[in-house]
This record gives sequence, structure tokens and C-alpha cells, in this order.
Amino acid sequence: MTSDQDALRDIADVPAVEVVTTLAVHLMTAAAVRCGLAEGPDAQDHKDLAEARILITALAGLVTATAADLGSQHAAPLRDGLTALQRAFFEASPFPDPAGSGPGEKLTGPVVQR
Repeated sequence: MTSDQDALRDIADVPAVEVVTTLAVHLMTAAAVRCGLAEGPDAQDHKDLAEARILITALAGLVTATAADLGSQHAAPLRDGLTALQRAFFEASPFPDPAGSGPGEKLTGPVVQR
């Protein structure tokens, strides 16, 4: 069997909820770093709100599109993480977006009271 066939067989054994959750965690981690939430003395060097906006919006789309299929056990923590990132983005922004215009808020509705 070739390595491509092995990889295909391996991914075929992974439940969809695990694939979605893993992707969401990667998006959350990247967004947190881009919001300046990384640890260490150079955390602010990685802050990039334009990049964070893209990552948070992608996460909002993923969570919104899959929540019903994931069930509340898996979707609730993803929603909580998304909301925390949306709030962190708002707090990190020198010029906060109007209500409903923050990253992912077109998909989730307004998150932060302004």
C-alpha cells in the first residue's frame, strides 16, 4: 500500500466531529495569537487584527454551519470559544466595529454590547 493509500485509510477512520473540532481549535489558536493573546514577551509582535478578523469569521462560519450536526456537547464549547475571541478582538481593536459588524457577527449576531 502506498503512503497516499495509508493516509486515505487513516482519514477515513476519523469521525467528522473530530475533524471539525480539530479545525476549529486550529482556527481558535491562530485567532487568539493574532488578537495578541499569546503568552510571552513577544506576544504583541504577533498581533494582527486584519488576520484575526479573517480567522474569526472563518471560525464563525464553521461553527454556525456545523452546530446542529455536532450536537450541543461539541458545539457549545466551540460557540463559547468563538464568542470569547470576538470579545477579545473588540477589546484589542483601537477602533471597534459597530454592533453586528465585528468578525463573524454577520453569522452569529452582535456579540459585544457597545
